[in-house]
Amino acid sequence: MKKSERLNQELIYLSEKHSFHLKELMSEFNISKSTALRDISNLEAMGLSLYVENGRYGGYKILSQNLLTPIYFNSNEILAIFFALKSLDLLSSTPFEKSYKQIREKLYHTIPAQLKSHIATVLDFIQYYNASTQQHILYLADILDSIVHEYTLHISYNQYQYIETDIQVYELFYRNGVWFCSALDIPSETWGIYRCDCISTLQANSVNDHSFSRSTLAEFQTQYEDTYHDIPFKCKLSTFGVELFTKNQYPNMELHYIDGSPYITGGYNKDELDYMTHYLMSLGTHVDIIYPEQLKKNYLHQMQRIIARYH
Repeated sequence: MKKSERLNQELIYLSEKHSFHLKELMSEFNISKSTALRDISNLEAMGLSLYVENGRYGGYKILSQNLLTPIYFNSNEILAIFFALKSLDLLSSTPFEKSYKQIREKLYHTIPAQLKSHIATVLDFIQYYNASTQQHILYLADILDSIVHEYTLHISYNQYQYIETDIQVYELFYRNGVWFCSALDIPSETWGIYRCDCISTLQANSVNDHSFSRSTLAEFQTQYEDTYHDIPFKCKLSTFGVELFTKNQYPNMELHYIDGSPYITGGYNKDELDYMTHYLMSLGTHVDIIYPEQLKKNYLHQMQRIIARYH
């Protein structure tokens, strides 16, 4: 490990400690006593505030537990950070107020001119093509805050029909350009997946008598996953079908190889028949539905409707 990398790792290691002994540093990073002493001197020069306490139970005492000292990155690490930030530009909405472009500009002004030029050149060679969020989502920050602080929300929701209800959100996730949240509907105690762009109004509930712990919400989710998708399915894929599947898949399906051939298996609910059909149609000629018959019939029905448009 290079010295700069070791010093960064030592800063991280010490960030959660009130005190430490020299032997701890030597053991953790497999370094000699003389190297450990030099590293401590370098850490102080980098801004780590500590003092030596003598005696049997002495050692090094850290004055502040907050890691306010700078972390140093080499040029490749800095390039990797800018690479990651550029990829996040595809998200027009995030739970955070500041855009990634603003963050990138702030970082850009802290690095040497030569490195700026190198980063700009490399990033010009890299392009990202993916499904981006179609519109700005209003309540992502509020939803995230409700997850962190475990309180319920009163929402107006309009996807297939208009409803008003109270929910407690378990997690946010982003798939194919769309933000979703998984949540418990409080009045009915049923689990559901909600499109965040279909939430038209949102208000935090002031009384949280009905809020649940994270572990309880996880139990609701597990029960939902085990019982809701109660119609099993199995489809055979071509080699290219595997590639299509790995680029776009859902939690209710898995890829398996049986006698060397690829299959997707899983389950769906009766209310998800059209969703499953449309998903399988997106795989084109690279999927063969093995069962159930209901899914085959609906697949053929949808295909016939498409063919009828051209006759």
